[in-house]
Amino acid sequence: MEEAAYPLLSKINSPHDLRRLSENELTQVCQELRDFIIDAVSCNPAHFGASLGVVELTVALHYIFNTPDDKLVWDVGHQAYGHKILTGRRDSFHTNRKYKGISGFPNIFESEYDAFTVGHSSTSISAALGMAIAFKKQGFTNRHAVAVIGDGAMTAGLAFEGLNNLAASQANVLVILNDNNMAIDPNVGGLSEYLVDIATSKTYNRVRRELLKGLGKLKITGPRSREMIVKINNSIKALLTRQTNIFEGLNVRYFGPVDGHDVMHLTSILSDLKALPGPKVLHVITKKGKGFKLAEENQTAWHAPGGKFDKTTGQMIDIPSLHPKPPRFQDVFGHTIVELARLNEKIVGITPAMPTGCSLNIMMEEMPDRAFDVGIAEQHAVTFSAGLAISGMVPFCNIYSSFMQRAFDQVIHDVALQNLNVVFCLDRGGLVGADGATHHGVYDLSFLRSVPNLILASPMDELELRNLMYTAQLPNQGPFAIRYPRGIGSIVEWQKPFEEIKIGSGRKLKEGNQIAFISVGPIGAKVARVCNQLEKEGLLVGHYDMRFIKPIDEELLKSVCQKYKGLITVEDGTIIGGLGSAVLEFMAEKGYDNILVKRLGVPDRFVEHGSQMELYREIGLDMDNMRRQADLLNEQCTLRCIRE
Repeated sequence: MEEAAYPLLSKINSPHDLRRLSENELTQVCQELRDFIIDAVSCNPAHFGASLGVVELTVALHYIFNTPDDKLVWDVGHQAYGHKILTGRRDSFHTNRKYKGISGFPNIFESEYDAFTVGHSSTSISAALGMAIAFKKQGFTNRHAVAVIGDGAMTAGLAFEGLNNLAASQANVLVILNDNNMAIDPNVGGLSEYLVDIATSKTYNRVRRELLKGLGKLKITGPRSREMIVKINNSIKALLTRQTNIFEGLNVRYFGPVDGHDVMHLTSILSDLKALPGPKVLHVITKKGKGFKLAEENQTAWHAPGGKFDKTTGQMIDIPSLHPKPPRFQDVFGHTIVELARLNEKIVGITPAMPTGCSLNIMMEEMPDRAFDVGIAEQHAVTFSAGLAISGMVPFCNIYSSFMQRAFDQVIHDVALQNLNVVFCLDRGGLVGADGATHHGVYDLSFLRSVPNLILASPMDELELRNLMYTAQLPNQGPFAIRYPRGIGSIVEWQKPFEEIKIGSGRKLKEGNQIAFISVGPIGAKVARVCNQLEKEGLLVGHYDMRFIKPIDEELLKSVCQKYKGLITVEDGTIIGGLGSAVLEFMAEKGYDNILVKRLGVPDRFVEHGSQMELYREIGLDMDNMRRQADLLNEQCTLRCIRE
């Protein structure tokens, strides 16, 4: 780090160093911190806009609160880069999201300043409340718990559950509502509109300032006087905004809205609130991408730019490709659902706050009355879809695989139990790469395979995704889940006429001699390349694509078990309960006990972050290991034949 470029930041190795500075130096610290984030992310692609938006808030929090004894819980964690840089990870920040480097999210195993491991939204209030109660029970009366939650994350039911319990407990928790009217895409729903109303009420803010200024001249002090000020403030709020404050309706004191980019004012407010006992909410208005013009103007695109860029011009630094690339799976979904919706007027699309990421925005633009962004509310998205389905519609509910974990009960109780034709499109299946353990979509095949009535499929390529979507919307299919990964597949020419795929049907891709691979999903394209390499080396290995994990193609498995002496199952999901388990269960039930089986998949541990290639190599799902396992299994089968 160049000390000349960052004269103050270069001396801050912990919040204790920050607190040695004068308040007048904090503005410069904020500028240096913002510049440092821009410098770092322009060279090492990562999340971007969220951290720029909370620079002043981050500095003020660590300046006023005694972290790490005071606990600071960042909701989701996209905005925690400034926090990481100020808490001893400045010099290692260039490894952010890289293999064996620091995590892109707060992680309790990485730093004592990371109070809670995060990645999914809306957990901060509940976690901070638990910490505050624990402090009280253990006699730590001077410790504080702070939850920083965005207005997007506040739309989730878990946030309201925590807020409701916080109000009942009267615990000493400060909730900071970071309001930038954005999650990844613009926020939607009544809460978003409500917060905008409060933030933009010029009359309320003017009268409030004048009132507090007048009361300040009267030198009113003491807890009873402060309580009177709060009540007067709330009365004006209700009168001028013509609505009851939702937080105060829950008996949680509300303060704000305040400018989230005025670090001096923030330190003053936080100092006052630190001395105020009980639950309270500070409403802070920020701009996502603050300090980088392009990120301010296009906040969705700059949430995570996805590549290196020129920090001066904002121009993306692309690596040109000499060959046409296959489309991204999410774009195939986005275009295909529009085509299907033109053919079937009952089709509607639903997403919990990911219209751009899952490409439902394509449908939103062409058919805005048939596509619904329900906010960060996966449970609601599933049950809302169930309501649509039971009334005759065909909902395509697109949820990222790791977020579907949050709606497992609704899948069982509200969809599968009633055998409703809801089509779940699970984006980001498999190892997602740099986002790490909180975002890997590796449990879906296992937990959904256990649900009665539900059809579970994973396409090997974009064309199969298209045809599975077509098949899923045909009459009387019941619950239907289609799981696919992030990014590009293997087929360039994918927009072909729709074809129905027989439910539960697999397919033989290559016939072998002694051993065979059985795969499911896009990892099958990698298996196919391995088989071709092995054939060139003189080893003919079979390859079978199951397509459906439930119902599984028993006739195909029967023919495979009758032909081969050794099988290798390959899946980019957890090894427990997925494809390999399904094959072994079938073999045990049918008495095929003389076949050697090797299972390749995600091991029974949490896989950290890195590039997909690095992570697949780590867990043995790379092509080199597949070849080694095929050679080894073939040798074992040959030796067994000799002995027999």
